[in-house]
Amino acid sequence: MSGHSKWANIKNKKGKADAARGSIFTKIGREIAVAVKAGGPDPNSNSKLRDVIAKAKQNNMPNDNIMRSIKKASGELNTVNYEDMQYEGYAAGGVAVIVEALTDNKNRTAGDVRHAFDKCNGSLGSTGCVSYLFKKKGLVVVEAPKGVTEDDVMMIALEAGADDVVGDDNIYEVYTLPQDVNSVKDELEKGGLGILSFEVGYYPDDYINPQPEFVPQIEKLIGMLEENDDVQNVYHNAILPEEDEEE
Repeated sequence: MSGHSKWANIKNKKGKADAARGSIFTKIGREIAVAVKAGGPDPNSNSKLRDVIAKAKQNNMPNDNIMRSIKKASGELNTVNYEDMQYEGYAAGGVAVIVEALTDNKNRTAGDVRHAFDKCNGSLGSTGCVSYLFKKKGLVVVEAPKGVTEDDVMMIALEAGADDVVGDDNIYEVYTLPQDVNSVKDELEKGGLGILSFEVGYYPDDYINPQPEFVPQIEKLIGMLEENDDVQNVYHNAILPEEDEEE
């Protein structure tokens, strides 16, 4: 077990911002639509939909909203088709950025993403220009109950099939292979650990500390991207001041 967890600060900051904008429900609604289209409206037989519903509940999305999104996605009147898009580029100071989007208009989304990069002194690149700096992994964030030590968490995680554990205080990031995230999550829960979050995403091999003069532009770019309803996730390899728990 090594390093320290930035999960609490990152998620709290992003969660509050998303809640204030109300955009998180829109984003999750699109994920529900894609999941229903791919595997049907029954979460008992559609594991992807089951995962998105769990994510919705983690983000305090009301049950009425969840059910309405499922019914809308499975109804005959639903004619909106969302496509997965991925964009890559560099923010100011050479920070690598990956943007995942679900869109019903590729030209609009590509234009919006390019505008954000241009406006913030970044550059949108071609596919593959920065993704080699990241690895796709499953991440389960857990909270250890009182009396459970770091060694206990490590043992539970390894027995569950995890690849790595990074912890700080009683919050631990458990990394897995992408396809193992659900099975590891279930085993961690059986082991008595509280599940705070689980997802599959891109995580950098190494983080960089950008020069202070670039930080405002990097933060502005990330903010502009996250405010876009088409954008589902933004990944980067910068250590930003408000994300550094040591400050």
